[in-house]
Parts: sequence; structure tokens; C-alpha cells
Amino acid sequence: MVSPLAIQVLQNELPLEQENLLLSGEVMTGLVLVDIVNGFCTVGSVLSVIAPQAPDAQIAGMVDESVRLARGFCEKRWPIYAFLNTHHPDVPEPPYPPHCIAGTDESKLVPSLQWLENEPNVTLRCKDCIDGFIGSLEKDGTNAFVDWVKTNGIKAILVVGICTDICVLDFVCSALSARNRELISPLEDVVVYSRGCATFDLPVDVASNMKGALVHPQDLMHHVGLYMAKGRGAKVVLEVVFGI
Repeated sequence: MVSPLAIQVLQNELPLEQENLLLSGEVMTGLVLVDIVNGFCTVGSVLSVIAPQAPDAQIAGMVDESVRLARGFCEKRWPIYAFLNTHHPDVPEPPYPPHCIAGTDESKLVPSLQWLENEPNVTLRCKDCIDGFIGSLEKDGTNAFVDWVKTNGIKAILVVGICTDICVLDFVCSALSARNRELISPLEDVVVYSRGCATFDLPVDVASNMKGALVHPQDLMHHVGLYMAKGRGAKVVLEVVFGI
């Protein structure tokens, strides 16, 4: 386990100023849920590297905040785009072991979010790769995420999910690059909600017994993921509240 002192040193060396976000409806905002599925969030799932093996406060908090935001967006009929990490057993994703196999419970939304499947303002997208922007590409070259932004006139996206430093970060960076190249009009802002994101913990003593595994301290990598996102041009927020 990385010591609290080490994490404090990192945060001092890589300070991350965070804003607050008020969702008033004046700016059309879309909520993007990244891989909040059983295989990454539910205790006891088969994937031992990422899914928590015991209750995890950071992941549980991320799920709770994602549910809160999803309910608020659905009440207001604002658009939601939810990625579901879904893989075919014969298509590997190095360096990760098989996980979230299509047709299994691992690829399904966590129980507290499964009601989204019946909401008219929600778009579900199965993705078989780390980066959801790439995972939204269709065979004809169009991009379902880009089309979702354009169709709904979205000027800002609020991103939550798991893992902060992997799938969330990769998607955010691609969305920012597409925005900068004016490929995803009218999108202007990409916002990452820090308490609505989480990553996994793989301490030294566990990683050392797993061939090819890299140590992955949760709090440290969560901070690094947020820091990298902000460095690429995303806004990072600590609180998200709905206006009246």
C-alpha cells in the first residue's frame, strides 16, 4: 500500500485545482457514463485485477454519484450516453486478461443503474476497447458518440465512471482532440467529475505474484488520471449540483 505521506507528496507536487459545476440547463450538457458495469464495480466479479474483492469506498462513492446524476438527468430528460465494456471471448485486449464477456453479468450495468435501459433519453453503447470514442466507430466510418452530440446539440459533456486513469482518461483525451479539430460540433467543454470517477487498487504484494502485472495504487492513480485529464484541456470538478 502506498503511504498517505507519499500520496500527499504527489498531490503537493502535482496540485489539482477543482471547480464546482452548476447544471442549470442554460448550456446543453450530456452525461457520459464510462463502464459502470459489474465486471469493474461489483464485489466478487470474476475479473480479479480490476473488480473489487472487498467493499471499496472510492468505487462505491463513484457509483452513488453516478446514480444521483443519472436520476437528475432523466428527470430533466437531458441526454445520457452510457458505455458498457463488452468483449468477445476470442478477441483479447492486451495487456488485460479476459473480462466483461458479452452475454455475462460482468458486461451489464451495476444493479443500481440497470433501470437506465428503459429510459428514452439514454443511449447505451457496448464497447470492446479501452477508448469509448474509438469504440463508438461504426463500420461505415461514422461515430455514434459524435452523432449523439450533434443530434442533441450538446455543448458540454460531464464524464463519470471507471477507471479514472484508463478508460475515462482515454475517452476524455479523444473527445478533446476531436473537439480541437472541430470534428464534434457543437461540443465546447469536457468536464470530469472527480468524485464520480474511480479506479482499482493493485498493491505491490498482489502484483508481485501476478505475471506481467503492474502495481496500481488506487488513490495515486486516481489523482494522476484527473491531473492528466486537466492537462489535456478538460475541466475537473469536485462538486456537481442541479440548479432549480
